[in-house]
Amino acid sequence: MTEVGTGARRKKSPLMEKTAIYPGSFDPITNGHVDIILRGAKLFPRILVAVLENPKKKPLFTTKERMDMIRKIFQNRANIEVKAFQGLLVEFAKANDAKIVIRGLRAISDFEYEFQMALMNQKLNPAIETFFMMPNAKYTFLSSNLVKEVFSLGGCIHDLVPPVVEHKLREKFAKK
Repeated sequence: MTEVGTGARRKKSPLMEKTAIYPGSFDPITNGHVDIILRGAKLFPRILVAVLENPKKKPLFTTKERMDMIRKIFQNRANIEVKAFQGLLVEFAKANDAKIVIRGLRAISDFEYEFQMALMNQKLNPAIETFFMMPNAKYTFLSSNLVKEVFSLGGCIHDLVPPVVEHKLREKFAKK
């Protein structure tokens, strides 16, 4: 357990007592996402991977397919759960007793959007805190859209996504 303070009187970090939500569309989940989730799972006792159902977007994978892939990836991690959500993230957080939102920052360009979202979430629910994490340097360029594009053009994505995702992409594109 992480502890803060000095000397003989130490207390548990308040972070270690919180559920953290990692929201996204995960269409599909990449190794960059996996990196953030695994590192977040070392900091928080429960990580809730929140798969966004957005009727305005046309995802390659259904919500169920995305959730199934994520569950397979983390099947041996009891503190990582997967749920779908629609609507406001702050409402989903409240319903799941979560006060922390994890967001990944790949580049400076991500920061402006994520900063605005964090401030809006805090305005909607002042109890919500956003925890920004940078991915491992080898994933800073990686996005789900880039993975889909490279794969559709015949490029190798072997080290960019978990094996279950590569398999599902092969299945999906074989049907097209």
